[in-house]
Amino acid sequence: MTSLDEQRALVAQGCRVAAARGLVDGILGHLSLRVDDEHLLVRCRSDTDTGVAFTRPGDIRLLTLDGRAGAGGELDGYRVPNELPIHVETLLANPRHRAVAHLHPPAVVAADLAGIAIRPIYGAYDIPGAWLARGGVPVYERAVLIRTPALGKEMVAAMRGRPVVICRGHGITSAGATVQQAVLQAISLDALARMSLRVKGAGGTLRDIDDTDWDDLPDLGPSFTAEAAWRHEVARLPAD
Repeated sequence: MTSLDEQRALVAQGCRVAAARGLVDGILGHLSLRVDDEHLLVRCRSDTDTGVAFTRPGDIRLLTLDGRAGAGGELDGYRVPNELPIHVETLLANPRHRAVAHLHPPAVVAADLAGIAIRPIYGAYDIPGAWLARGGVPVYERAVLIRTPALGKEMVAAMRGRPVVICRGHGITSAGATVQQAVLQAISLDALARMSLRVKGAGGTLRDIDDTDWDDLPDLGPSFTAEAAWRHEVARLPAD
């Protein structure tokens, strides 16, 4: 495969992982990967689309940052996502971000609507998730379809430089250096939301872990927190 073919396959795989984790349902949600200064790969929709869980490399199309076909035939039979500005504005705002996942995890949406802020309520249960929450998870408070550059810029401003943002009444945007990072962050955010809802549902009180615990919650390295974690997520996918 060419490098572009490999990148299409990775974005498609990321879509399927997100769906397998329940972070998207049906036909809503999309992932992207920036390939150079002028182009990105993004999941597009066709008239035969059967949903994010069934994304294949051919559904990942090469576009310019202004939404045009990035090469001949790239948009034949495919439509650009309405919310392409989510991806473009997030990528343009931070050069370290090369991948963007816009997903609709019900637990995160429900927790936010219930007034539950995502906080570091646990530690070694999920160390990357704990650190993600410690840095803060901002909220974009408009429940709109983010289909214009102006709205995309509003969402990015609400993101405040953090890697994830909750879009109230809508979903989340997760940005990372890789597709794997963007999706794994979303999985951790969803786990925090689910645990928060369970604790509150059991009548408990959400409390941050003790400050003294952070020194013993080390970065276990990418071979564990990213590579091994991603192998697991791929292994969980239904067989073709």
